[in-house]
Amino acid sequence: MRELSTAQARRIALAAQGFCDPPHAVPTLRTLMRTVSRTGVLQVDSVNVLQRAHLMPAYSRMGPYDVDLLRRASGGRPRRLVEYWAHVQALMPVELWPLMRHRMEHYRDQRGKWGFSAADPQIEPRILAAVAERGPVTARDLDEEFSGPRSREHWGWNWSDARKVLDYLFLVGDVAIAGRSRQFEVIYDLTERVLPAEVLDAPTPTPQEAVVELTRRAARSHGVASAACLADYYRMRLQPAPGKANVTHAVAQLVEEGELEPVKVQGWGRQAYLHRAARLPRRVAARTLLSPFDPLVWERSRALALFDFHYRIEIYVPAAKRRFGYYVLPFLLGDRLVARVDLKADRAGRRLLVLATHAEDHAPPETAAELAAELRRLAGWLGLEEVEVNPVGDLGPALATHF
Repeated sequence: MRELSTAQARRIALAAQGFCDPPHAVPTLRTLMRTVSRTGVLQVDSVNVLQRAHLMPAYSRMGPYDVDLLRRASGGRPRRLVEYWAHVQALMPVELWPLMRHRMEHYRDQRGKWGFSAADPQIEPRILAAVAERGPVTARDLDEEFSGPRSREHWGWNWSDARKVLDYLFLVGDVAIAGRSRQFEVIYDLTERVLPAEVLDAPTPTPQEAVVELTRRAARSHGVASAACLADYYRMRLQPAPGKANVTHAVAQLVEEGELEPVKVQGWGRQAYLHRAARLPRRVAARTLLSPFDPLVWERSRALALFDFHYRIEIYVPAAKRRFGYYVLPFLLGDRLVARVDLKADRAGRRLLVLATHAEDHAPPETAAELAAELRRLAGWLGLEEVEVNPVGDLGPALATHF
């Protein structure tokens, strides 16, 4: 069995994720779709302390780009991307929709377990009819007609009846997300008015066929990975269970077909698999910041195994107990994660606020200078005029000298 060093596995993973693709002076829609072909999905999250989560991975790989490209890809015609529960809530290529139909049927079968129930069960067909008649619509557009008083029992989840029903209809595929408003509200419409006809007319694979294809795509996006990492990428079942599709059987099939090669990675306690199209570059010359929701680091045990980088997002940790900060971005330099930076965009003051900066033990001497250059680039992309560094953290004072 072939053996890879940790450094080789790291470079393979970075190449698979698009960090070795040649840059374009002015990124185009074609550049964006090349990037999405590497990442597979773009996780969507509402936190907007710095920049929306789905916009950051493209920046990390392409550099400064016009975010309208992503709007065009996910809302224009022909539509190239659509939101669904692919990893978690995520933008995905439209051709993945048929692969998600088994999930939609599962959600329909398990509807009582998902909490998407309105006070009046009879309003579901009425809301679907309202979307058909008036769509595209937000939940707020339907609240006055269909929603009773909102529950105040759960902070942050006190959804209206219209929102609960619309999200259930989204999960089961009866409606799709046509876009987002300026306030990031979901805009719903009938699925047949959102997706291209060729996608809607595509045959539905069996659940195991869908898992095999998603495992194949996850393997391409990883380059090299354990079966557990492959299962996590599209949130699939790993272990066999009676009558259930699973990644273990999918991996075995892809190994038998020669698409995956079992390999050993230094320091990994689990069997690894190398995709046959994976590249092993001699070096990686990356310099960028990563969103906490970037697919390179969202599986935290993989980030630790590949980069020796212990990473936890501390948004929900009380301020006094945070170790590194509220919205902390890893800094990728070359093929290593060498620092982490707590950032906030002060849009009113047009400032990028660096609240704290911490270096990893293996960070090279040039880390502060390289990070300063990257922060200026990020600020420019965000339309911010100034970078203001708070000299907090072991790298903070050195970083502050560059501004």
